[in-house]
Amino acid sequence: MKLIVGLGNPGEKYRKTRHNIGFRVLDHFAEEKEFPLFKVEKKFSGEISKKENTILLKPMTFMNRSGISVHKLCNYYQIKPENLLVVHDDTDILLGKAKIDKNRSSAGHKGVQSIIDHLATKDFWRVRFGVGTQSGKSAGDIALGKFSHKEEKSIEEVMNKIVEEILKNPEKKTI
Repeated sequence: MKLIVGLGNPGEKYRKTRHNIGFRVLDHFAEEKEFPLFKVEKKFSGEISKKENTILLKPMTFMNRSGISVHKLCNYYQIKPENLLVVHDDTDILLGKAKIDKNRSSAGHKGVQSIIDHLATKDFWRVRFGVGTQSGKSAGDIALGKFSHKEEKSIEEVMNKIVEEILKNPEKKTI
């Protein structure tokens, strides 16, 4: 069983923010690969969609507590960390780029740190989706900002590339 987690915050207020790119990638992935609609699963504190041997999870715990949801689902389905892939925003990567890595620190990303804390390991795959860097702004201000119309085009291109890479056996690379 594989688990693909998209990180974000629940609610309309956050829907189009840079911090919610993980949710957006999962929605795009689910549509492209014809997964069923996401359903709220209270026992996992998230929304899930399941097809064959792959589960998609959008934690509804807010970003800083994402590990709660991931831990519950991993325990229930006996999913090992090497079969976990987490998609999240990264303010240190230029917009229009993404990196696939494994066994990295959270680098200050509170959602990723929550997962590391709850699973007691950092040995899982991550897609770090570049949401852009902006001089003079904190990572928090960047993450909660919204994309411009022009930036949305870059996002679509990267999402299409990520969808294809996610189902392959991940390896460290830049997209």
